[in-house]
Amino acid sequence: MPRALLSVYDKTDLVKFASGLVELGWDLVASGGTEAALRNAGISVTPVDQLTGVRELLDGRVKTLHPAIHAGILARDKPEDLASLKEFGYAPINMVVCNLYPFQETVAQLGITLQDAIEQIDIGGVTLLRSAAKNFFHVVVVCDTNDYSKVLAELKVSSHVEIATRRKLAVKAFAHTRDYDTAIHAFLSQDMVPSLMSTDLPRHLSLGMQQIEVLRYGENPHQAAAYYGRTGKGGPLGGTILGGKQLSYNNILDLDAAWRAVSGFSDPTVVIVKHLNPVGIASASTLAEAYTRALASDPVSAFGGVIAVNRPINEDFVNALGSLFIEAIAAPSFAPSAQTALLNNRKNCRLLQVAQPYSGHEFEIRTVHSGLLLQSADVGDPESTVLKTVTERAPTTTELSALQFAWEAVQHVKSNAIVLAVETATVGIGGGLPSRVDAVHLAVTKAGERAKGAVMASDAFFPFADGLELAIKAGVTAVIQPGGSIRDKEVIEAANQANIAMIFTGSRHFRH
Repeated sequence: MPRALLSVYDKTDLVKFASGLVELGWDLVASGGTEAALRNAGISVTPVDQLTGVRELLDGRVKTLHPAIHAGILARDKPEDLASLKEFGYAPINMVVCNLYPFQETVAQLGITLQDAIEQIDIGGVTLLRSAAKNFFHVVVVCDTNDYSKVLAELKVSSHVEIATRRKLAVKAFAHTRDYDTAIHAFLSQDMVPSLMSTDLPRHLSLGMQQIEVLRYGENPHQAAAYYGRTGKGGPLGGTILGGKQLSYNNILDLDAAWRAVSGFSDPTVVIVKHLNPVGIASASTLAEAYTRALASDPVSAFGGVIAVNRPINEDFVNALGSLFIEAIAAPSFAPSAQTALLNNRKNCRLLQVAQPYSGHEFEIRTVHSGLLLQSADVGDPESTVLKTVTERAPTTTELSALQFAWEAVQHVKSNAIVLAVETATVGIGGGLPSRVDAVHLAVTKAGERAKGAVMASDAFFPFADGLELAIKAGVTAVIQPGGSIRDKEVIEAANQANIAMIFTGSRHFRH
């Protein structure tokens, strides 16, 4: 008579499945709550401790960790293994039905203590699944209640489960334990992330992400997509959705870019992003004023973009928005009256409340073919950075202030990145272009007449003087860039001939 060991936390369809096994002539062994559930349903079952000869220990922490269980699971259908079992009075276990304590669901709840989380770390269940999955040539392992009907159907047809099915079930079991262990690792290590140095890249990468929301589609309608988070709770960026339509894949990407950018500014600041590129960034004494200045940077491209701000949104800001179509807005908070006005007048505009500014503590991860790339986040210049004037003319106080603003802004633009700015607002942005001179051309075109008297920031050095000369022709009076080109001397000479100021930072900020 074949034997099945059942030890499940999730008892969905347990009685139905167990009854089906009994009807097919299977002997059932179960532990703890699973045994009680089966007995209450009138199903004959052998308790685990009858096989092991040892009662449950440590308030149930130790139930199935015994040679009578694992020798029975790991035994192969070969004379030597069967003889070993017989020597000790054990018998083969042909099926393991097991699912685990709900660790992920537990830690997703508010107010969960470390001790609460630790108590939901399953040991015996994980060991059962791994033992059975390893021996899938001889043992059926079932960890998903959705597989009960398929297993029963195959047993009814031929009294055994096909090897192809057993292999698929084993793969699912190993995936189940992998995700479980990864979630535990991620939870226990999450408070350690801020203490990691940028050079401390993990040798083995455990993401521990949980699916939070299935999205309508990805970048395009024919692509499937979902949003994953570390805790299994909350919305994108760790925020809370306050209203509007469901955020799309592209909305989340744009909001992330905007939130990262706005988090770098200390004064009230507005960042408008379209297709991952800022189209306008401005700081002012109020968000309403900052928005007006950010919009002026590129009002055409701002249509259909997203906005991030670093101050609570009030009615003045809502009124300043006018009729511009905006996909989503991220802010630390929304005044009740402002939130009501936005929800009533912009029903499709997504409102995302994000309590914490972007810190850069977490690593950045990107997929490539057959692998991943991981890096520490770019959160600004290294502490050792020193601004160095390399031209005959130094920037004026006003120019220096504008240069510092432009330098912060350009770090959030896709490379090649060029930002033209006056005071604390961008007037032209060129980014995401393979040629730096083309990026300059786009920025000065966007700025138009406002380029006259503006300053310029470049995320990397000028390989030739042509980009600088184009900016000079448009009216730019000061430039900030990393330097480091083999033609730096040529570029500096062009700046001196035009009597403009130039600062080298020695620090590059590519954003690919």
